[in-house]
Amino acid sequence: MSSRLPGLGRSYDETKRVSRILELTHMITLRPRRYLRRDLANRFGVGERMIQKDLDVIRNGLKLPLSHSAMGYYFEETPRLPALQFPFSEALALVLALQAARQVSGIGSEDLTAAVNRLESLFPPEFRPLLNQTCRRSSTGSRHEHRQRMLFEVNMAMIQRYKLQIRYRTASRGAEPSTRIVRPYHLVPYVRSWHLIAFCELREAVLMFKVDRIEEVKATQEHYRIPEDFDLDRYLGSTWGAIRTTGDTPAEVVLHFTPEAGRWVSEEYWHKSQRIETQADGSVMLRLQVVITPEFINWILYYGARVQVLKPDTLRQSIREEHQRAAEIHGTL
Repeated sequence: MSSRLPGLGRSYDETKRVSRILELTHMITLRPRRYLRRDLANRFGVGERMIQKDLDVIRNGLKLPLSHSAMGYYFEETPRLPALQFPFSEALALVLALQAARQVSGIGSEDLTAAVNRLESLFPPEFRPLLNQTCRRSSTGSRHEHRQRMLFEVNMAMIQRYKLQIRYRTASRGAEPSTRIVRPYHLVPYVRSWHLIAFCELREAVLMFKVDRIEEVKATQEHYRIPEDFDLDRYLGSTWGAIRTTGDTPAEVVLHFTPEAGRWVSEEYWHKSQRIETQADGSVMLRLQVVITPEFINWILYYGARVQVLKPDTLRQSIREEHQRAAEIHGTL
């Protein structure tokens, strides 16, 4: 007997099939004339008869012009969505989200540009100059184009569950790039870069790869599955940011920020363990359970004299030594 999903009145198998039909539609839209019925059956781990039923739903139920050739399925016309009407607040929220997203270069394509243009057309003419300044700022150049191409290929592999063959350059100085097969699990944006979390068949472990260090990528024809027990939060653990550490024990950290810096700190979500306490004088206490890494130390140093480390003593000593070295360097100028 199939289990029911709470509040939906729909079985797990039914929900899984709906998800599969939507993914089929997406795959065929992005890669027309590439997938035969047996390819799709292998991709989803079901029989060809079930895939045929799904295709019939797409053709007859969703009324999409699905056809097939000797090379694979395709749509005679690209499916189009009906026009949407946005309230002013929602449209403005989308523009602001786009502005934030473009701070991480690599996001951008002709389709995205077309979508932005449509969104801008909803606003009164008086807003257009401001929106142009907001949405047109994006990095250019070969590095940006390379990152965008790598992100596209990795996203396609995750959608289609194809293993990737990558040529990867590690951070070690003088190290030669290595070729390896990976199974992409997640893409994580961090600061101004992206990281791919994937199972590496060469190392036989789940590793984190910086997308900018992927020199070449090639999709294989071999499918994979993400283990059901894989959990992204558990994998990242008590790290600060996106750089994962292994074998280190989280420390109890207590930081005291001045009122000015405390206002900034209290407005953000920094870590899942954070506890923020505003004091009577407006200063802020931030308590964390986090692995102390160079990245975390650099974050504290950013606030200079506006933060005081109360715990642990080892972190307090590290911050003191960094400030002393900085004072010595600037004292010789």
